Amino acid sequence: NLSERGFFSYRRKAAEKRMSIGIPIKLLHEAEAHVVTVETRDGDVYRGTLSSAEDNMNVQLRKVHLTRRDGKVIPLDYVFIRGSKIRFLILPDMLANAPMFKRLEALKEGRSSSAAAVGAGRGRASVARVQRSGGSSARK
Repeated sequence: NLSERGFFSYRRKAAEKRMSIGIPIKLLHEAEAHVVTVETRDGDVYRGTLSSAEDNMNVQLRKVHLTRRDGKVIPLDYVFIRGSKIRFLILPDMLANAPMFKRLEALKEGRSSSAAAVGAGRGRASVARVQRSGGSSARK
């Protein structure tokens, strides 16, 4: 019986490694604490500060302005929107410069994982380490 449990936990861990979240969900997590706009499948538009987001796209917004399909605007303190009811989200343009994209670009170019960690450190020691390794500046 013990060996069965070990087998199933091994399979679960292997499945977790295969199932990683995609770039859109990572970007949604990066948008936390920023103002976003969410349109639901029934046509309502919510605009507010993203408090939290889950991997299944459930979102929690605070300081929300709900615009109904008929044009009526309703202010709300807090709202939870189920991910399967979301048609689309509008995220801030500033997320195009998120450190996540710099790491992806570094991985595409075939640089090492330490070079891919752009934005990891900003102190004097990090600058000295990059200069010693002969790497270029993190900012372009």
